[in-house]
Amino acid sequence: MRGSGSERVAEAGAPFGIAEVTGVSMVPTLLHGDQLLVHYGARPRAGCVAVLRHPLQQDLLIVKRLIERRDGGWWVLGDNPDAEGDSRVFGAVPPELVLGRVRARYRPVTPGRQWSAGVALSWLFSAVRPVSSGRSASRRLRAR
Repeated sequence: MRGSGSERVAEAGAPFGIAEVTGVSMVPTLLHGDQLLVHYGARPRAGCVAVLRHPLQQDLLIVKRLIERRDGGWWVLGDNPDAEGDSRVFGAVPPELVLGRVRARYRPVTPGRQWSAGVALSWLFSAVRPVSSGRSASRRLRAR
């Protein structure tokens, strides 16, 4: 998604797919290059990280945190307060543009990285993580 991630696999009717994050709008939750397991058609709820169509450029898929329901749809924000490109710019996102919830992220191995036992263990314990609702993040973002 340009600025926040890009869809790599989206087969019609498939309940799960993979997306790749590009950009820094979801730092620290998601980093540039992270791979995401997306559950398409999952019920959206406040606090979740979701893949959605950009309301002003619907061929562009973005990843944002669903903050709250408002008239007209979901108020969405990136976790990085310094990045632009969320509801502060384009307003509420209509519910039909929310495609699915992010269930997990995978941080691939950095090519050319020097490996040691410590580096391997660190990568092993941090490479795959569920992406939770982050209620504390939701409250923090709502306060902005």
